[in-house]
Amino acid sequence: MRKSKPKKRTILPDPRYNDPLVTQFVNNLMLQGKKNLSYKIFYDAMDMVAEKMKKDDLAPLDIWKKALENITPHVEVKSRRVGGATFQVPIEVRPGRKVSLSMKNLILFARKRNGKSMSEKLAAEIIAAYNEEGGAYKKKEDMHRMAEANKAFAHFRF
Repeated sequence: MRKSKPKKRTILPDPRYNDPLVTQFVNNLMLQGKKNLSYKIFYDAMDMVAEKMKKDDLAPLDIWKKALENITPHVEVKSRRVGGATFQVPIEVRPGRKVSLSMKNLILFARKRNGKSMSEKLAAEIIAAYNEEGGAYKKKEDMHRMAEANKAFAHFRF
């Protein structure tokens, strides 16, 4: 590599929960630079989660973090070309990429859900992920299943 790696930017914590992870999620949720709108969507979704999950004595932020943890993939497959054949090689996911993948999957499957507003869809997907169900959780399970099926090719990683 000729150039040095770019510096990792620090993410400032969000106003309500004072957590940089929330800001990262809001940045992924944001479309066309409308950060205030994505903060509103996220906070409304957290209020809905708090309303629906009253019986659990957990803060909505804890529910959200547990949901993210439930959909975080630990292994993924990458295509490697060896001697004219392409193999799906299972590799461990880097810690930063784990968080990013789980956030992006949660947002992707929340957008695909049917519901009235984005905050309602996001709240529903967070609750589903917390209960280990829903599209984002299924995607994680599929990634793990794919890696398990191709673990014979693990010696190709380098």
